[in-house]
Amino acid sequence: MTTKSAVPPTPSPGRARAALAAVVSTTLLLTSACAVANSGGGGDAGSADGDTLRVVLGQEPPTLEPCESSLTSTGVVVRSNITEPLVERDPTTGELLPLLATGWQQSAEDPATWTFDIREGVTFQNGEPFTAEDAAFTIDRAVNSDLACNVDGYVFGDMELTATATSDTRLTVTTGEPDPILPLRLSFVEIVPRTTSTEAKVREPIGTGPYAVADWQTGVSITLRRHDDYWGEAPAYATARYVWRAESSVRAAMIERGEADIATAIDPEDATEEHSVPYPNNETTALRLDGTEAPLDDIRVRRAISLAIDRDGIVDTLFDGEADPAAQLVPRGVVGFNDELSPTPYDPEAARALVEEAAADGVPVDRRITLIARNSQFPRVAETAEALQYELAEIGLNVRIRMTDTAAHLQYQLRPFPEDAGPVALLIMHGNQAGDAAFTASQYLLSEGPQSTFGTADLDRRIAEADATSGPDRQDAFADVLSYQDETVAQYAYLAHMRGLLGLAPGVEYEPDPATGDEMRLAEVRPAGDARAGDEG
Repeated sequence: MTTKSAVPPTPSPGRARAALAAVVSTTLLLTSACAVANSGGGGDAGSADGDTLRVVLGQEPPTLEPCESSLTSTGVVVRSNITEPLVERDPTTGELLPLLATGWQQSAEDPATWTFDIREGVTFQNGEPFTAEDAAFTIDRAVNSDLACNVDGYVFGDMELTATATSDTRLTVTTGEPDPILPLRLSFVEIVPRTTSTEAKVREPIGTGPYAVADWQTGVSITLRRHDDYWGEAPAYATARYVWRAESSVRAAMIERGEADIATAIDPEDATEEHSVPYPNNETTALRLDGTEAPLDDIRVRRAISLAIDRDGIVDTLFDGEADPAAQLVPRGVVGFNDELSPTPYDPEAARALVEEAAADGVPVDRRITLIARNSQFPRVAETAEALQYELAEIGLNVRIRMTDTAAHLQYQLRPFPEDAGPVALLIMHGNQAGDAAFTASQYLLSEGPQSTFGTADLDRRIAEADATSGPDRQDAFADVLSYQDETVAQYAYLAHMRGLLGLAPGVEYEPDPATGDEMRLAEVRPAGDARAGDEG
């Protein structure tokens, strides 16, 4: 005889939303009080001397290692500032553009081989010339070494890849199987000199970008200096200085008081029309549910969690409407986005029924689930975690919250996951910077994906088949993958496609784009009125 777990009475959707609003209001009040109490210690990002661009981040980058720059907290400083790739993707149009490579071509005789023409006249920040040998070395270091680079798992997975310099200006890259999007993948590989260590990740990287690392005072600031021998247009500011403040209110206040020029991830309640700019980013928030641990190993419980989330309420109340309820891990504009998917409707009664059904079959639905979120992951992340905890409690699940720093969150985000952690619902924010669902699928959906807790053999097969396609077939194949994941695996309970708010001082001109949260290109920032800024601002 199966014992049914006891659960409290089901509230009506109207009562549930009212209660959620009360929880959110109380949390916001407490958070605001804490922010005001701590705001006096904010400090500034340096003097407004006109030569220094002062940027305040939500957190200190855990590393500046270029092969980790697909991590948002690292890439926002490193990518296109300190280092550069062979190819870059226009974040608005998706077009691939030449950078350290001036052109590329897939071999007609051997489709598994691509040839890249290397830009001449480029020097690293240590004065050494950049050649195809450096490009080959960098690719091998990032993909084939034992460094466990995030770019390896995120972008290349288990791909076999060989890079060879056939001359100083010619690079060939060969893959085990023909890869129709290899140039797109290589846009994530930030080039470093061939003298870079292959035994350990570097603290202060050398690259070909417009800025070089001048100083990193751990816990205090990172300072970049202009690379005077940069091959491209010289950036407007001689120096850039990054500091970090966890509270959005402090970051916003630093802009208003003239203590910073740019502030990332401003909360909606701290934004002002004068000092902040909204922009579409490519981030999607979701709960990743560990399907290897009870009760999350039961698909009924995972589906119940999705039904229990009031996405509209969270978007309206916590995100001030600056987001859209999500039905998949990729936003519109990414190859594979499925127009036919709709956000799971808010239905706590149906969710509770699924939990009760699972409990009747012996699933330990009262086992404590740990909801893990990262501080400064996105505006009002703590309040979002509180709202989710409340909503899941209302359907009979036992959830505790654990807020972490970046390093601790990464332990749960990337394989190998911590042992004996119990059932985990990890609050993630996934940004598909590349514009192709292959990067999402290989990372988050494959059974052994670097950021996936489980999957199925059939889903793995569908992903592999989709990854071999191109053109319209590719769009259809990955749209099918995303739909099939929801129907048969349900590893994710989606929240929202996010929009960002950037704090911007009146004295600078910068137009954020969908990639700003992942790579803020300092060379595109100009003093207000600078003729080189064109029509931006």
